[in-house]
Amino acid sequence: MAGESYGFAAPLWRWAARREAWFFLTVPTDASEEIAAIPRPPRGFGGVRVRVRVGGSAWETSIFPDSRAGAYVLPMRRAVLVAEGIEEGDLVDARIDLL
Repeated sequence: MAGESYGFAAPLWRWAARREAWFFLTVPTDASEEIAAIPRPPRGFGGVRVRVRVGGSAWETSIFPDSRAGAYVLPMRRAVLVAEGIEEGDLVDARIDLL
């Protein structure tokens, strides 16, 4: 349901399946299960729109289900990583609000 909010800390990990690496946080399993149980119209790749806050940075994006992790993953913007001084492997405090 829109308005639900989840705070969590997770390590930043890299997915390098393409030429340019992408960075993600994995949403905890319990929060992912709650989010998955909320009825919503289908979106591409099973994405769920969220507003994200990490440190002093905030933006809107989508989280996506990752069957390998059994949870949703949150793509991290490179500009946010630079602005917040975050590197691969760092433990990142994040808050997501469902839109």
